[in-house]
Amino acid sequence: MRRWLRRVATAVALLAPALLVYAWQTRDLLPADERATAPPLPVVLASGARFDASMLAGRPAVVYFFAPWCAVCGASAPQLRWFDALTGDSARVVLVALDYPSPAEAADWAARHGLGGPVLLGDGATAAAWRIRGYPTYYVLDRDGRIAARDFGVSTLPGLWWRTWRL
Repeated sequence: MRRWLRRVATAVALLAPALLVYAWQTRDLLPADERATAPPLPVVLASGARFDASMLAGRPAVVYFFAPWCAVCGASAPQLRWFDALTGDSARVVLVALDYPSPAEAADWAARHGLGGPVLLGDGATAAAWRIRGYPTYYVLDRDGRIAARDFGVSTLPGLWWRTWRL
């Protein structure tokens, strides 16, 4: 019994700081519990074309905010690629570049990581509207464009799948 209690105490001692850091990092993000409608997305793609938001209608979407220089963004990119391949047309991944030196660099980052979804070019107003304070930050939108989940940091395939399959 004593060994079991020690293991529980160790687990709590390890998890509590991680949960506190996570709560602190996500404290300013847009709320997901109220299922608030998401702010508008930027309309300019890295290619120079215009983004048609109607392509998101009727299916969940992961809106992924990144910076091309962000190492954590690069580390979580394979998870997005696998998620996109796993879900096919049932969910969309939309990349929003913030803090980028040029549109070409934002597009190159996505291509280098094998991400084929649209790359939108955000700015300071986009970051403020979506409450982006660091990278990567992502929001999961439901079929009606409402915020169903949000997170900061490395995303995992199981985590992305779990947040979208029930929508």
